[in-house]
Amino acid sequence: MKIGIASDHAGFELKEYLKEQIKKQGYEVIDYGISVKKVVDYPDYAEKVAKGIQKKEIDFGILICGTGIGMSICANKFKGIRAARCCSTYDALLAREHNDANVLTLGGRLIGKELAFEISLTFLSTHFTKGRHLRRVNKIKKLENVENQY
Repeated sequence: MKIGIASDHAGFELKEYLKEQIKKQGYEVIDYGISVKKVVDYPDYAEKVAKGIQKKEIDFGILICGTGIGMSICANKFKGIRAARCCSTYDALLAREHNDANVLTLGGRLIGKELAFEISLTFLSTHFTKGRHLRRVNKIKKLENVENQY
């Protein structure tokens, strides 16, 4: 399984930590940046990971900014992306089981490294349960094609 990971400056240290820990679990990790800690705009990196999923270069994405909120908002602008900001392993479990989330967003200023790793592993190892949730995810997919103009 290929995992794409990216961060802005606020998530850089956590990204570097998670990248190495996730590799140790046997996942292939593609780092979409940043490669050195410098001030950058998080939308640029959310776009890289979202497009990586759209192009089928990666199976899942992990995005890290200060709170995880900005990355989540940006990633969710892309068709086919269901990004979930998670602060607990239970969030990650339900994001995968119920929402078939394919991008995990984390807050580098909010979550410790060990908890972020546990959340990431839960996210990556949990399967979408389908059932009644498939109907809802399909409705989300339909909304991606709706012109929401008033």
